[in-house]
Amino acid sequence: MATKLVTVFGGSGFIGRHLVGRLAASGAQIRVAVRHPDAATFLKPMGDVGQITPVQANVRQADSVRAALDGADAVVNLVGILSESRLQRFDAVHRDGAAHIAQSAIQTGVKRLVHLSSLGASTDSTSHYARSKWSGEVAVSEAFPKASILRPSVVFGPEDDFVNRFAALARISPVLPVFGCPFPRFVGGRLDIFGEGGTKFQPVYVGDVAAAVMTCLGERRTQGQVYELGGPHVYSFKQLMELILRETGRRSLLVPMPSWLAKLQAYFLEFLPNPPLTRDQIAQLRRDNTVSGTLGTLKTLGISPTAADVILPTYLDRFRRGGRFSSAQPA
Repeated sequence: MATKLVTVFGGSGFIGRHLVGRLAASGAQIRVAVRHPDAATFLKPMGDVGQITPVQANVRQADSVRAALDGADAVVNLVGILSESRLQRFDAVHRDGAAHIAQSAIQTGVKRLVHLSSLGASTDSTSHYARSKWSGEVAVSEAFPKASILRPSVVFGPEDDFVNRFAALARISPVLPVFGCPFPRFVGGRLDIFGEGGTKFQPVYVGDVAAAVMTCLGERRTQGQVYELGGPHVYSFKQLMELILRETGRRSLLVPMPSWLAKLQAYFLEFLPNPPLTRDQIAQLRRDNTVSGTLGTLKTLGISPTAADVILPTYLDRFRRGGRFSSAQPA
Protein backbone atom coordinates (compact mmCIF):
# COMPACT_ATOMS: atom_id res chain seq x y z
CA MET A 1 0.00 0.00 0.00
CA ALA A 2 1.15 3.55 -0.67
CA THR A 3 2.62 5.50 2.24
CA LYS A 4 -0.22 6.96 4.33
CA LEU A 5 -1.32 7.54 7.89
CA VAL A 6 -3.34 4.64 9.30
CA THR A 7 -5.03 4.78 12.70
CA VAL A 8 -5.43 1.35 14.29
CA PHE A 9 -7.86 1.18 17.19
CA GLY A 10 -6.93 -1.69 19.50
CA GLY A 11 -3.55 -2.02 17.82
CA SER A 12 -1.78 -3.33 20.92
CA GLY A 13 -3.87 -6.50 21.05
CA PHE A 14 -3.30 -9.97 19.66
CA ILE A 15 -4.30 -9.22 16.06
CA GLY A 16 -3.10 -5.63 16.26
CA ARG A 17 0.55 -6.43 16.83
CA HIS A 18 0.62 -8.59 13.69
CA LEU A 19 -1.14 -5.92 11.64
CA VAL A 20 1.07 -3.08 12.88
CA GLY A 21 4.16 -5.01 11.82
CA ARG A 22 2.80 -5.44 8.30
CA LEU A 23 1.73 -1.82 8.07
CA ALA A 24 5.19 -0.68 9.14
CA ALA A 25 6.83 -2.93 6.55
CA SER A 26 4.59 -1.36 3.88
CA GLY A 27 5.93 2.09 4.73
CA ALA A 28 2.77 3.46 6.34
CA GLN A 29 2.73 5.84 9.28
CA ILE A 30 0.81 4.17 12.10
CA ARG A 31 -1.14 5.77 14.91
CA VAL A 32 -2.01 3.10 17.50
CA ALA A 33 -5.14 4.29 19.31
CA VAL A 34 -5.49 2.59 22.71
CA ARG A 35 -6.81 3.41 26.18
CA HIS A 36 -3.34 3.09 27.72
CA PRO A 37 -0.58 4.27 25.30
CA ASP A 38 2.22 3.13 27.61
CA ALA A 39 1.08 -0.45 27.09
CA ALA A 40 1.61 -0.07 23.32
CA THR A 41 5.22 1.16 23.33
CA PHE A 42 6.43 -2.39 22.62
CA LEU A 43 5.17 -1.87 19.05
CA LYS A 44 7.60 0.96 18.28
CA PRO A 45 10.60 -1.25 17.36
CA MET A 46 8.49 -2.79 14.59
CA GLY A 47 9.06 0.37 12.52
CA ASP A 48 11.54 3.17 12.00
CA VAL A 49 11.96 5.98 14.52
CA GLY A 50 8.70 7.92 14.70
CA GLN A 51 6.83 5.60 12.33
CA ILE A 52 4.60 4.05 15.03
CA THR A 53 2.95 6.39 17.54
CA PRO A 54 0.71 5.18 20.38
CA VAL A 55 -2.04 7.69 21.25
CA GLN A 56 -4.74 7.73 23.90
CA ALA A 57 -8.28 7.00 22.71
CA ASN A 58 -11.36 5.35 24.14
CA VAL A 59 -13.94 4.18 21.60
CA ARG A 60 -16.69 4.94 24.13
CA GLN A 61 -15.74 8.64 23.92
CA ALA A 62 -16.46 10.21 20.54
CA ASP A 63 -14.14 13.20 21.08
CA SER A 64 -11.09 11.03 21.70
CA VAL A 65 -11.93 8.91 18.65
CA ARG A 66 -12.17 12.00 16.45
CA ALA A 67 -8.83 13.29 17.71
CA ALA A 68 -7.15 9.96 16.95
CA LEU A 69 -8.48 10.12 13.38
CA ASP A 70 -7.44 13.71 12.65
CA GLY A 71 -5.38 13.68 9.44
CA ALA A 72 -5.60 9.91 8.95
CA ASP A 73 -6.09 8.40 5.50
CA ALA A 74 -7.36 5.03 6.74
CA VAL A 75 -8.65 3.44 9.93
CA VAL A 76 -8.84 -0.12 11.23
CA ASN A 77 -11.09 -1.03 14.16
CA LEU A 78 -9.84 -4.09 16.05
CA VAL A 79 -11.43 -3.24 19.40
CA GLY A 80 -13.37 -6.03 21.06
CA ILE A 81 -14.00 -7.59 24.46
CA LEU A 82 -14.81 -11.20 25.33
CA SER A 83 -16.52 -10.49 28.64
CA GLU A 84 -18.10 -7.47 30.28
CA SER A 85 -16.84 -5.44 33.23
CA ARG A 86 -18.20 -2.41 35.03
CA LEU A 87 -17.49 0.08 32.22
CA GLN A 88 -16.62 -2.21 29.33
CA ARG A 89 -20.03 -3.39 28.10
CA PHE A 90 -20.66 -5.24 24.85
CA ASP A 91 -23.00 -2.64 23.37
CA ALA A 92 -20.83 0.29 24.46
CA VAL A 93 -17.71 -1.18 22.84
CA HIS A 94 -18.94 -3.25 19.88
CA ARG A 95 -21.90 -1.09 18.80
CA ASP A 96 -21.43 2.45 20.11
CA GLY A 97 -17.65 2.36 19.81
CA ALA A 98 -17.86 1.12 16.22
CA ALA A 99 -20.41 3.86 15.44
CA HIS A 100 -18.10 6.54 16.91
CA ILE A 101 -15.24 5.36 14.71
CA ALA A 102 -17.31 5.19 11.52
CA GLN A 103 -19.00 8.54 12.11
CA SER A 104 -15.72 10.26 13.02
CA ALA A 105 -14.07 8.74 9.95
CA ILE A 106 -16.63 10.44 7.73
CA GLN A 107 -16.28 13.73 9.60
CA THR A 108 -12.46 13.78 9.39
CA GLY A 109 -12.26 12.72 5.74
CA VAL A 110 -10.85 9.21 6.23
CA LYS A 111 -10.91 7.35 2.91
CA ARG A 112 -10.79 3.70 4.01
CA LEU A 113 -12.30 1.85 6.96
CA VAL A 114 -11.79 -1.80 7.87
CA HIS A 115 -13.94 -3.12 10.70
CA LEU A 116 -13.22 -6.41 12.47
CA SER A 117 -16.41 -8.18 13.54
CA SER A 118 -16.93 -11.86 14.38
CA LEU A 119 -18.07 -14.92 12.45
CA GLY A 120 -20.79 -15.48 15.04
CA ALA A 121 -22.30 -12.01 14.61
CA SER A 122 -26.07 -12.38 14.38
CA THR A 123 -29.20 -10.45 15.21
CA ASP A 124 -30.97 -13.53 16.59
CA SER A 125 -28.17 -15.10 18.61
CA THR A 126 -28.75 -15.95 22.28
CA SER A 127 -25.28 -14.49 22.93
CA HIS A 128 -25.15 -10.80 23.83
CA TYR A 129 -21.60 -10.69 22.42
CA ALA A 130 -22.76 -11.93 19.02
CA ARG A 131 -25.74 -9.58 18.91
CA SER A 132 -23.55 -6.58 19.81
CA LYS A 133 -21.10 -7.53 17.07
CA TRP A 134 -23.97 -7.57 14.58
CA SER A 135 -25.18 -4.18 15.82
CA GLY A 136 -21.66 -2.86 15.33
CA GLU A 137 -21.65 -4.01 11.71
CA VAL A 138 -24.97 -2.27 11.11
CA ALA A 139 -23.73 0.96 12.71
CA VAL A 140 -20.55 0.94 10.62
CA SER A 141 -22.35 0.23 7.34
CA GLU A 142 -24.91 2.98 7.96
CA ALA A 143 -22.29 5.62 8.77
CA PHE A 144 -19.58 4.49 6.33
CA PRO A 145 -21.16 2.44 3.49
CA LYS A 146 -17.81 1.74 1.82
CA ALA A 147 -16.35 0.10 4.93
CA SER A 148 -14.87 -3.39 4.57
CA ILE A 149 -16.11 -5.79 7.26
CA LEU A 150 -14.19 -8.92 8.27
CA ARG A 151 -15.72 -11.77 10.29
CA PRO A 152 -13.01 -14.14 11.52
CA SER A 153 -13.63 -17.50 13.16
CA VAL A 154 -11.51 -18.36 16.21
CA VAL A 155 -8.11 -16.75 15.57
CA PHE A 156 -4.99 -18.71 16.49
CA GLY A 157 -1.36 -17.68 16.76
CA PRO A 158 1.46 -17.40 19.31
CA GLU A 159 -0.39 -14.95 21.58
CA ASP A 160 -3.94 -16.29 21.14
CA ASP A 161 -6.36 -16.66 24.04
CA PHE A 162 -8.02 -19.88 22.89
CA VAL A 163 -5.45 -22.52 22.03
CA ASN A 164 -2.97 -21.29 24.65
CA ARG A 165 -5.65 -21.38 27.33
CA PHE A 166 -6.51 -25.04 26.78
CA ALA A 167 -2.85 -26.00 26.34
CA ALA A 168 -2.12 -24.40 29.72
CA LEU A 169 -5.12 -26.21 31.23
CA ALA A 170 -3.86 -29.55 29.90
CA ARG A 171 -0.61 -28.93 31.78
CA ILE A 172 -2.35 -28.86 35.17
CA SER A 173 -5.65 -30.70 34.70
CA PRO A 174 -6.27 -34.43 34.15
CA VAL A 175 -9.38 -33.58 32.05
CA LEU A 176 -10.28 -31.19 29.23
CA PRO A 177 -13.88 -30.18 28.49
CA VAL A 178 -15.62 -30.70 25.14
CA PHE A 179 -18.37 -28.14 24.69
CA GLY A 180 -21.43 -28.47 22.48
CA CYS A 181 -21.95 -32.23 22.78
CA PRO A 182 -25.51 -33.64 22.69
CA PHE A 183 -27.16 -35.50 25.54
CA PRO A 184 -25.58 -39.01 25.75
CA ARG A 185 -27.47 -41.68 23.83
CA PHE A 186 -27.04 -45.28 22.73
CA VAL A 187 -26.05 -45.71 19.08
CA GLY A 188 -25.56 -49.21 17.70
CA GLY A 189 -25.63 -50.66 21.18
CA ARG A 190 -22.88 -48.34 22.44
CA LEU A 191 -23.15 -45.20 24.55
CA ASP A 192 -22.34 -42.12 22.45
CA ILE A 193 -21.20 -39.23 24.66
CA PHE A 194 -19.56 -36.96 22.08
CA GLY A 195 -21.94 -37.08 19.10
CA GLU A 196 -20.18 -35.23 16.27
CA GLY A 197 -17.56 -33.88 18.66
CA GLY A 198 -19.26 -30.73 19.88
CA THR A 199 -19.22 -27.21 18.46
CA LYS A 200 -17.42 -26.84 15.13
CA PHE A 201 -14.82 -24.19 14.39
CA GLN A 202 -12.82 -23.11 11.36
CA PRO A 203 -9.73 -21.62 13.07
CA VAL A 204 -7.99 -18.88 11.11
CA TYR A 205 -4.33 -17.91 11.46
CA VAL A 206 -3.67 -14.42 12.82
CA GLY A 207 -1.23 -13.73 9.99
CA ASP A 208 -3.99 -14.43 7.47
CA VAL A 209 -6.35 -12.04 9.27
CA ALA A 210 -3.68 -9.31 9.19
CA ALA A 211 -3.13 -10.01 5.49
CA ALA A 212 -6.88 -9.69 4.88
CA VAL A 213 -6.88 -6.26 6.55
CA MET A 214 -3.96 -5.16 4.39
CA THR A 215 -5.78 -6.28 1.24
CA CYS A 216 -8.92 -4.39 2.26
CA LEU A 217 -6.88 -1.25 2.88
CA GLY A 218 -5.18 -1.47 -0.48
CA GLU A 219 -7.80 -2.75 -2.94
CA ARG A 220 -10.83 -0.74 -4.03
CA ARG A 221 -12.84 -3.89 -4.85
CA THR A 222 -13.17 -4.68 -1.12
CA GLN A 223 -15.08 -1.50 -0.29
CA GLY A 224 -18.56 -2.12 1.06
CA GLN A 225 -17.97 -5.89 1.20
CA VAL A 226 -18.27 -8.43 4.04
CA TYR A 227 -15.79 -11.31 4.26
CA GLU A 228 -15.93 -14.44 6.42
CA LEU A 229 -12.45 -15.56 7.44
CA GLY A 230 -11.88 -19.22 8.20
CA GLY A 231 -8.98 -21.62 7.87
CA PRO A 232 -8.74 -24.52 5.41
CA HIS A 233 -10.15 -27.10 7.85
CA VAL A 234 -13.23 -27.42 10.06
CA TYR A 235 -12.60 -28.97 13.49
CA SER A 236 -15.02 -30.13 16.13
CA PHE A 237 -14.26 -29.00 19.68
CA LYS A 238 -13.12 -32.56 20.41
CA GLN A 239 -10.77 -32.57 17.43
CA LEU A 240 -9.25 -29.26 18.53
CA MET A 241 -8.60 -30.61 22.02
CA GLU A 242 -7.03 -33.74 20.50
CA LEU A 243 -4.80 -31.58 18.31
CA ILE A 244 -3.67 -29.54 21.32
CA LEU A 245 -2.93 -32.69 23.32
CA ARG A 246 -0.96 -34.18 20.46
CA GLU A 247 1.20 -31.09 19.99
CA THR A 248 1.86 -30.71 23.73
CA GLY A 249 2.42 -34.40 24.42
CA ARG A 250 -0.25 -34.46 27.12
CA ARG A 251 -2.79 -37.16 28.01
CA SER A 252 -5.71 -35.31 29.58
CA LEU A 253 -9.03 -37.13 29.47
CA LEU A 254 -11.64 -35.51 27.21
CA VAL A 255 -15.08 -35.25 28.79
CA PRO A 256 -18.31 -33.81 27.32
CA MET A 257 -19.42 -30.67 29.12
CA PRO A 258 -23.23 -30.34 29.37
CA SER A 259 -24.51 -26.79 28.87
CA TRP A 260 -26.22 -26.73 32.26
CA LEU A 261 -23.02 -27.64 34.07
CA ALA A 262 -20.94 -25.22 32.02
CA LYS A 263 -23.40 -22.42 32.82
CA LEU A 264 -23.25 -23.24 36.52
CA GLN A 265 -19.45 -23.09 36.50
CA ALA A 266 -19.48 -19.90 34.45
CA TYR A 267 -21.85 -18.24 36.91
CA PHE A 268 -19.25 -18.48 39.68
CA LEU A 269 -16.30 -17.74 37.38
CA GLU A 270 -17.93 -14.46 36.36
CA PHE A 271 -17.13 -13.08 39.82
CA LEU A 272 -13.42 -13.12 38.88
CA PRO A 273 -11.83 -9.90 37.48
CA ASN A 274 -10.99 -11.66 34.20
CA PRO A 275 -13.32 -14.70 34.01
CA PRO A 276 -11.97 -17.64 31.95
CA LEU A 277 -15.56 -18.62 31.08
CA THR A 278 -18.88 -16.77 31.04
CA ARG A 279 -22.49 -17.77 30.50
CA ASP A 280 -22.55 -15.63 27.37
CA GLN A 281 -19.62 -17.61 25.95
CA ILE A 282 -21.54 -20.81 26.62
CA ALA A 283 -24.40 -19.33 24.59
CA GLN A 284 -21.95 -18.67 21.73
CA LEU A 285 -20.85 -22.31 21.80
CA ARG A 286 -24.37 -23.43 20.94
CA ARG A 287 -23.70 -22.48 17.31
CA ASP A 288 -20.98 -23.70 14.96
CA ASN A 289 -18.36 -21.10 14.05
CA THR A 290 -17.74 -21.84 10.37
CA VAL A 291 -18.00 -19.83 7.15
CA SER A 292 -21.39 -19.89 5.45
CA GLY A 293 -20.15 -20.10 1.88
CA THR A 294 -22.41 -17.22 0.80
CA LEU A 295 -19.92 -14.37 1.34
CA GLY A 296 -16.34 -13.60 0.38
CA THR A 297 -13.54 -15.51 2.09
CA LEU A 298 -9.75 -15.43 2.38
CA LYS A 299 -9.49 -17.02 -1.04
CA THR A 300 -11.69 -14.25 -2.45
CA LEU A 301 -9.09 -11.83 -1.12
CA GLY A 302 -6.32 -13.82 -2.80
CA ILE A 303 -5.03 -15.32 0.46
CA SER A 304 -4.33 -19.03 0.83
CA PRO A 305 -5.55 -20.06 4.34
CA THR A 306 -2.91 -21.45 6.70
CA ALA A 307 -3.69 -24.76 8.43
CA ALA A 308 -3.69 -24.91 12.22
CA ASP A 309 -1.57 -28.06 12.33
CA VAL A 310 1.20 -26.16 10.50
CA ILE A 311 1.39 -23.28 12.99
CA LEU A 312 0.48 -24.84 16.35
CA PRO A 313 3.74 -26.83 16.67
CA THR A 314 5.68 -23.54 16.46
CA TYR A 315 4.33 -22.25 19.77
CA LEU A 316 2.65 -25.09 21.67
CA ASP A 317 5.95 -26.86 22.28
CA ARG A 318 6.48 -24.68 25.36
CA PHE A 319 3.62 -26.56 27.05
CA ARG A 320 5.36 -29.94 26.78
CA ARG A 321 6.44 -31.71 29.92
CA GLY A 322 10.03 -30.57 30.43
CA GLY A 323 9.69 -27.52 28.16
CA ARG A 324 9.95 -26.79 24.47
CA PHE A 325 13.28 -28.56 23.97
CA SER A 326 12.00 -31.86 25.33
CA SER A 327 10.64 -34.72 23.25
CA ALA A 328 7.06 -34.42 22.01
CA GLN A 329 6.30 -37.92 23.25
CA PRO A 330 3.21 -38.23 25.54
CA ALA A 331 4.06 -38.55 29.20
